[in-house]
Amino acid sequence: MKTINRILATAVAAAGLVAAAMPAHAKLSADETARLGADLTPVGAEKGASKDGTIPAWSGGLCAPPSGWAANKGYTDPFGSDKPKFVITKANMAQYREQLTPGTIALLEKNDAFKMPVYETRRTACYPDAVYQEVKAKAPALDLQGFGITGGRAAVPFPIPKSGLEVMWNHQQRYLGGGLDREYHSFPVRANGDYYRIGAREFRIFNANLDQPQDNLLLVFRSGFTAPATLEGTVFLVHEPLDQVKQTRAAWIYNAGQRRVRRAPDLAYDNFTDGTEGMRTSDQFDAWNGAPDRYDWKLIGKKEIYIPYNSYKLSDKSLKYKENIVRKGAPNPDLMRYELHRVWQVEANLKSGSKHIYGQRVFFVDEDTWTVVYEDAYDTRKQLWRIGVHPMIQFYDAKVPWYRANTWYDLNSGGYYFAGLDNESRTPWKFGQTGKWAEFQPDALRRLGTK
Repeated sequence: MKTINRILATAVAAAGLVAAAMPAHAKLSADETARLGADLTPVGAEKGASKDGTIPAWSGGLCAPPSGWAANKGYTDPFGSDKPKFVITKANMAQYREQLTPGTIALLEKNDAFKMPVYETRRTACYPDAVYQEVKAKAPALDLQGFGITGGRAAVPFPIPKSGLEVMWNHQQRYLGGGLDREYHSFPVRANGDYYRIGAREFRIFNANLDQPQDNLLLVFRSGFTAPATLEGTVFLVHEPLDQVKQTRAAWIYNAGQRRVRRAPDLAYDNFTDGTEGMRTSDQFDAWNGAPDRYDWKLIGKKEIYIPYNSYKLSDKSLKYKENIVRKGAPNPDLMRYELHRVWQVEANLKSGSKHIYGQRVFFVDEDTWTVVYEDAYDTRKQLWRIGVHPMIQFYDAKVPWYRANTWYDLNSGGYYFAGLDNESRTPWKFGQTGKWAEFQPDALRRLGTK
């Protein structure tokens, strides 16, 4: 009988990876690299089906839009005719317990609004061929030194990971189209169901898509509030380094009220940003980001669990936030879709002498996309506190698997923070964007501030 936490040796044997006794950060050998695109997918997932066939073999993914698709209509559900196989609730969760995380078990036990409709598993992950070629070409050269990567950059630097930190770097560097321009809405929802809308516009440009690529730069990030009026005009700027030993994150904020730009060293770790009501830390944006130096990282192994996947129902532009989506306790469960997939499980424990509100964090990372789909966050007494649930879709026009939304549940307050929606936005998200280095400088924030 499978246990909820497989030891690393079991996962290594199942995936046919190298022995756990090897050095934690050994570079890939020629034989290991040859497995990419053979028994493993080009980014390192197990290509074959699960033993019982519930998880199918990967056959290339969903690489093109459905017929008649138009960007201004949102992302059409290519599996709209699928029906749930079953729905996991508090009443029946015991029979599915081995395929659930501690966080989803806690939500089912404490939150009557949280349910998990389970559908047929579809492995839709697809990337451009250039990404596959880059991963295989760079894999033997990339190494982890301390908390930074040496030898260059790839969308998946460690396709056959040998440590928890390598898995988390795969998440942080995963391919998002090279550059992104998006508008989205977020909602801090209190336990009584009250909420308000936060609007934001974000530009995220990876180094290769800048007109002047920089040494040791992963990406530049600029985001400004568009609503409510009390936050409108505030703009954040981040320069995210590749090797975070050599260089730390640089961040600035344009404060609309003060009409000035200042350094923002607190835009990291467990600090909170405006509009989250303290339910999401800075390093939980995009599920996980930033420097990993405050934790000790442990790779637990692989397991099969139900994860939020192919959540195209959340893309429906005919849906309204108030009427159809945002509910007390949890987003409308009828709009969610869960599937059985293989994930990597990574445990992070706060180092002695380090500061963070989370004493322990457990991340569950989809093997096909290297994307964090769940986080169980524990307080410093090791009590389960907050649960991250992050539904994904394949953005088939751009060949980008990414989040359709992000959700953080607070078990203590009963509230949740729901982010990344665009149902009531008329502007399509744009992938493949390029940027000018000059537009991502502190001086540029003054020109961009609208108040």
